[in-house]
Amino acid sequence: MADANTVQPTLDPESREPQSRVRYFVMAVSLLMSVLLYLDRFCVSFASDYIREDLDLTQSQIAGMISIFFWSYALAQVPSGWLSDRYGSRIMLTLYIVIWSIFTMLTGVVSGLFGLLIMRAGCGLGQAGAYPTSASVISKWIPLTGRAAASSIVALGGRCGGALAPLLTAFLMVLFVPISSDGTSDLLEPADILHSGRLSHNLAPAASSLPENAPQGEPTSEPAQDVATPQQRAWQFVTRQLEPADRRAILATASRYRQLAARQDTQRKQGEPITADPTSVTLDPATTGSLVTALNSLLDDADFFDEPIHQAVNLPRQGQDLQASHIRAESLFSVPLPQRRSLGLSVAERRRFHRLLLEASFRDDIRKIYVAGWRPVMYVFGALGFLVAGIYWLIIRNHPTQHPRCNQSELDRIAEGRSGAAAGAENAVGAAPLIPLIKSFSMWCDCFMQLGGNVAWMFLVTWLARYLADVHDVPILQRGLLASIPLAAGTIGMLTGGKATDLLTARIGLKWGRRWPLFGTKITGAAAYGCCLLFSTFPADSPLNSAVAMTICFCVVSFSIDFGNPANWAFKQDVGGRHVGSVLGWGNMWGNIGAACSPLIYDAVLGENPTHGDWNNMLLVCLVAFIFSGVCALGIDASKPIVSDDDQP
Repeated sequence: MADANTVQPTLDPESREPQSRVRYFVMAVSLLMSVLLYLDRFCVSFASDYIREDLDLTQSQIAGMISIFFWSYALAQVPSGWLSDRYGSRIMLTLYIVIWSIFTMLTGVVSGLFGLLIMRAGCGLGQAGAYPTSASVISKWIPLTGRAAASSIVALGGRCGGALAPLLTAFLMVLFVPISSDGTSDLLEPADILHSGRLSHNLAPAASSLPENAPQGEPTSEPAQDVATPQQRAWQFVTRQLEPADRRAILATASRYRQLAARQDTQRKQGEPITADPTSVTLDPATTGSLVTALNSLLDDADFFDEPIHQAVNLPRQGQDLQASHIRAESLFSVPLPQRRSLGLSVAERRRFHRLLLEASFRDDIRKIYVAGWRPVMYVFGALGFLVAGIYWLIIRNHPTQHPRCNQSELDRIAEGRSGAAAGAENAVGAAPLIPLIKSFSMWCDCFMQLGGNVAWMFLVTWLARYLADVHDVPILQRGLLASIPLAAGTIGMLTGGKATDLLTARIGLKWGRRWPLFGTKITGAAAYGCCLLFSTFPADSPLNSAVAMTICFCVVSFSIDFGNPANWAFKQDVGGRHVGSVLGWGNMWGNIGAACSPLIYDAVLGENPTHGDWNNMLLVCLVAFIFSGVCALGIDASKPIVSDDDQP
């Protein structure tokens, strides 16, 4: 290698041997690592509703699960970045992949909140070093003029993984819960009734409710009424199977639940202390068992499905397929009814179809059949990590000069335009440069820019699926698709943003070439959230107030922030010298403090059962966070190195 204070010579192009292309393989495996990083990070976000049901958690506890990942991820950024600077990218990132894959796999075996929190914290610790180490790899393997574009490729992998996470998680969860040969796995157990009092309230018609002091004799007669809703349809079939005493108990429980719910609502509106608790009203175990038996009889009743009544029920894709098969068979009017039904669904398929109908009709009251599928998903994603870790170890070296297949021509190309110190193979020595980082105004602007940006962006990867379900009633597989589209749009922003940043920097210099993309993209993201708020004021049947229109706005959010991300990575490489891992880790730490706080902020705004107004307040929080982030971006200056003693590229 040349002396540290001299510039690497550039050979005459005609005298060079053909360049090896090892750096492209390095980028490819870094991309693969990044895909896995986000798959393992956000698969639990999409599966959170099923994890909550399986482990009997509250929404606040789910928010805590998401938050603790980002707290451990944030606080380990600087130490993990420094370890990579000190001991080399190859060994450290391979180790990081193995660690987070082990914790992802072990997430599938937890039995309660405490174990879940430990596994997610461990996963965050393992993942903390991924991007700081990758930034260090890029600074050593990629020519100066391609840093932003190379950074965009690695970050693109994360967005691809984030886009794949809801789709692949939904697909695998359905795959791991097959229809059994006899359909017994679809039969309900008493534990599948999540809250018997609330189910009674939603199941039994209000007109049939008994007064609070009703005598415990024969059930009161019910007024004749039309069956117009899926809930009324279910009650019509269930009540045939119930004994009078069980039927009376369900009606009385429903009445009592409604009374307490109404009293609680009045107390809340009047600002009084909340003393009424409808969740305290439940069925006794014997009546719950009778209700479960009646519901299981319903699963086998060929006449239960009524197309006009159930057309408003949002079924998952498997339910829609079974429904279509049932309707096709029933449309064969020329075929006698017994033969027609034999051509339709089997007993097992009918049970699955009716179970999904019940789950969709009583979404918060009956445990979802797909709950059993989230644990195997964790095993699959965890196992993939060991494969990726092996590939990374085989291909990556700490520096191009250490790779046996990287020839001199490629080394010369990589070293163009940078000094010997910046291009050297030596690892950083000493501690992380914390004092220079703390003294840097530009770095603090970057830190707070990332903090605000993550508060706004995290909505897309944590609560978007829940938003689509609660506000627009989108079923599981379609929900997975719509939740993944914004992140897919982000990949376009990532690719174009890297190249645009390199071109802009070449024209107007480092300072504004890095600053403008960061500022502009935060403002367009804020504008997209503003459009969501505007569209939510339109009538419910307006095309603009729909899941598709909102998803388009979220695509703009994702595209915007990802268009600016390569400029942020390149800024760290511009000012970091041999301490790129530590510098990027410091900035990422603050950004991920924002990510750690965001689930807690979301939960405080939304609560357990958010209204449409609560969701709009959440969108407003994201809008304000983006504006704050954009203002901070104006203070970033990539022309001022963090560690002045380092020779900067």
